[in-house]
Amino acid sequence: MAYAVVAHYRCAPADEAAVRAALLKAREATRAEPANQLYEVHAVAEQPGGFLLYERYDDVAGFEAHKAAPHFEEQIVETVWPLLTDRSVTFAEVL
Repeated sequence: MAYAVVAHYRCAPADEAAVRAALLKAREATRAEPANQLYEVHAVAEQPGGFLLYERYDDVAGFEAHKAAPHFEEQIVETVWPLLTDRSVTFAEVL
């Protein structure tokens, strides 16, 4: 069963360009992962520093492999997360 991840990120407007660049770099690497079906990055309308990510993987194991990838550590854990002021993530099974 496919596995979806919806992440809401918020950073200070001064950090928006750096977060955007890292998310777009992560998007390209993630789309090349064998279990990734979709990885979309959105800027939230009328919310400076707001981002919405929608990700879909073949299954939970595919998402776990994504989290273990070097680009996830470099772009998300080390670059994006330290710049966030708020982060929420929802995990779901695709029906």
